[in-house]
Amino acid sequence: MLEQIDTVVIGAGAVGLAIARRLSLDGHECLVLERETAIGQGVSSRNSEVIHAGIYYAEGSLKGRLCVSGKSMLYAFCEKFGVGFRRCGKIIAATSLDDLDELERIKKKASNNGVADLKDLDQGEIQALEPEICAVGGLLSPSTGIVSAHEYMLALQGEVEAHGGAVSAQSEVTQIVFEQGRYRISVSIGDQKEPFHFSANRIVNAAGLGATRVANSIVGLPQARIPNMFFCRGNYFSMSGKNPFNHLIYPVPPKSGAGLGIHATIDLGDQVKFGPDVEYIDSERYDVNSSRLQSYYSAIRQYFPGLKEGSLSPSYAGIRPKIQGPDELPKDFIIQEESTAGFPGLVNLFGIESPGLTASLAIADEVADFYRWSS
Repeated sequence: MLEQIDTVVIGAGAVGLAIARRLSLDGHECLVLERETAIGQGVSSRNSEVIHAGIYYAEGSLKGRLCVSGKSMLYAFCEKFGVGFRRCGKIIAATSLDDLDELERIKKKASNNGVADLKDLDQGEIQALEPEICAVGGLLSPSTGIVSAHEYMLALQGEVEAHGGAVSAQSEVTQIVFEQGRYRISVSIGDQKEPFHFSANRIVNAAGLGATRVANSIVGLPQARIPNMFFCRGNYFSMSGKNPFNHLIYPVPPKSGAGLGIHATIDLGDQVKFGPDVEYIDSERYDVNSSRLQSYYSAIRQYFPGLKEGSLSPSYAGIRPKIQGPDELPKDFIIQEESTAGFPGLVNLFGIESPGLTASLAIADEVADFYRWSS
């Protein structure tokens, strides 16, 4: 007889932990399996730690809907559990007259997503709010903020464990077989040579960068259900000296749609960093590409002309689990319940990049709804 678990969540990043918390609150016995040595070592710990408002996403998309609802849930969670955050607001700065037309399109897109608090700023208003910023106009997003991702994930883990769940690190899923109404899961644990086997009623694949690898380990899952995934690195450079900003500062996004442009973010320690850029790479590598430094200076000085030469230094890099290639249009989150493919109780999540951190609690409710409908 195999050891039996009710529900297994694969991946102990912000999204996986939020899902495990939600399911634990619903009465599911949850085990979270994490390949790394601790929680949140991948996408969740290598981002801008921004609480997004829900501005840029396509109308009706999961990204837009779950970001807007998740934002409110995340602020409430942080207040309840003492997680560090700051509702500092964001300015989208137009540095040319052409950018003003794009601001109108952004504002309309945000409104279609239910973001109703954006405020138009003229040049004088931007100067009053941000004296160091050079812009002909802009938008103020007062509901954008920052959060300590690490504190947030620790609080989620605490909630999972307080409701009977557990997190197992250094536990890599190597094979999943659906047989006789249950899932037989093979797991490589630490340095042990022989895999550990157990069974589960339900599986949630929230493995982030490893989501397609996990999906491919599910024997018989049709390849058509598994999208291609691309490693998209974002480099960050920190700025020395005193923080000159009161808000997060974003340029108008490039028309390519590949990213939001090189923006300025502030952490809870008041350190300024710039990034991320968009760099497709062929493997999971977290070294900062320092050859991009001069392009950062050029991009940042479009809205922050006072940036001093030599003030930027490599900080860290993150990788987005994108499901669109370099020349493709942006794609939405995929949250896919697999019963129609012959795998009841299995949910795969693909392409959970930004705004995944902001949307994590709403994503968790979305997954929990699959199980409520099927029960």
